[in-house]
Amino acid sequence: MNFNLLTENLTNPALLFFVLGIIAAYLKSDLEIPQNSSKFISLYLLFAIGFKGGQELSHEAFTSEIALSILFGIVISLSIPLYTFFILKRKLNVFDSGAIAAAYGSVSAVTFVTAVSYLEAQNLVLHGHMVAIMALMESPAIIIGLVLITLFNKKESNTVKKRMVLKHSLTNGSVLLILGSLLIGYMANAHQAEGIKPFTNDLFKGFLAIFLLDMGITSGKKLKSFFSFGWFPFLFALVIPLVNGGIFAIASSLVTDDVANRFIFAILAASASYIAVPAAMKITVPKANPGLFLPMALAITFPINITIGMPIYFLIIQSF
Repeated sequence: MNFNLLTENLTNPALLFFVLGIIAAYLKSDLEIPQNSSKFISLYLLFAIGFKGGQELSHEAFTSEIALSILFGIVISLSIPLYTFFILKRKLNVFDSGAIAAAYGSVSAVTFVTAVSYLEAQNLVLHGHMVAIMALMESPAIIIGLVLITLFNKKESNTVKKRMVLKHSLTNGSVLLILGSLLIGYMANAHQAEGIKPFTNDLFKGFLAIFLLDMGITSGKKLKSFFSFGWFPFLFALVIPLVNGGIFAIASSLVTDDVANRFIFAILAASASYIAVPAAMKITVPKANPGLFLPMALAITFPINITIGMPIYFLIIQSF
């Protein structure tokens, strides 16, 4: 196990800003991010993730394996929230169940970056189309989460026709921004993309740090509610990533023999989003409690994946 890699990622400035936000809330500081600024940063992060994914996809020579890999990534993103929602709904309300299911069906960009570092330590190379697949896996889980919330929210089921649920989900601002940015990034040539690279790339980590600071403040204010749910959220955040990572580490052999690609599929399936999904849920499902799904994804699932998860997934891939 690479403890240097673990230490490096646990001292990541973005993560430390999240901790700072929790501390600020605990100390009852008046530190806060203005609501309008917070919404702008949320939209920016969704835009940057989508655009960069489209650019990566445009640089790949399209093959049948890449097509199957894209389809496989979408299947992962659709299937995980479908089954986890019904597990969560046994103990939690519809809004929290949908938000958590969407988070665990979606992916963590920081975990993805960590996985790339792990691959490099194993002398393996990341293929560019996997970055695009990561971006493509953001939207389906959000859509499924919104669909499930709408379908199972009895108060809204009388006013929203079920056949319109998918339309509302697809035209949702957050989802539309990710998909639209992905398409625009794919269509833009390298010279055109270079013109906005300082905005989409160079500023990303800074805005991410501020976003996580805001999420830390929000989570810190509601952290007591996380513990009030007892053992269930903690156990879910501990076990489900390892189950998802293990299953899809094996299943990925159906679409590719490349060890690096299979490892990335495993870590994407195991990770939980604390950028795109919280940004989307903050705008679209304000009743979902970020003090529940953010600590689950960031404080439990992320450390589990970068400590024991990655070696386990890699061993499974080598064994099967």
